[in-house]
Amino acid sequence: PIKKKKRRRDSSSSSSSASHDDNKCYQRRHQEQSREDHRSCSSVVIKYSEPIEARKPKRRWRFYVFKGEQELPMYQIHCQSAYLIGRERGICDLPVDHPSCSKQHAVLQYRLMDNKHDDGTMGRRVIPYIIDLGSANGTFLNNQKIEPQRYYELRENDVIKFGFSTREYILLHEDSANNIEQINNYEDEGVEIKQEPIEPTKK
Repeated sequence: PIKKKKRRRDSSSSSSSASHDDNKCYQRRHQEQSREDHRSCSSVVIKYSEPIEARKPKRRWRFYVFKGEQELPMYQIHCQSAYLIGRERGICDLPVDHPSCSKQHAVLQYRLMDNKHDDGTMGRRVIPYIIDLGSANGTFLNNQKIEPQRYYELRENDVIKFGFSTREYILLHEDSANNIEQINNYEDEGVEIKQEPIEPTKK
């Protein structure tokens, strides 16, 4: 089984209001526009293009970030359909500054996929995925290194690490974030990783 550390949180910081989240999204849209302006006049080549099934999620997903036992600022990650992760701050949506991380390290991608309901009927829903862009030191999902250029489905409580950085990015959403027990008792589970062998479209 994969070991996971217990997390202690103050209930006063466990959730954010919808209006606060929307304000964060508004700020991020302006930041994204600034990055697009930078990209348009920069010689940097973006390694990744979103697939046709890319969709912005309705669920308010979040990354809770820990460095050891220290909790770092949370990331709202529901404001757009994809987030480029890496050291190149001018183009990346989620910057990671550790020297072992690549300039364009990985992408968090939301995709509209077929989904089987509990009653056996089929439907579609937006699902988060992580994809490593061929980084030098890899991306780790629940302490297992993932293969580059392949989508891996993410689930609530998954832990992602980049390169040799000790920072852990825990995937939760607005409902799970309100449940303190999910973080306080975050430990000792074997986690199945679902891999989808689909290569991304490249420019």
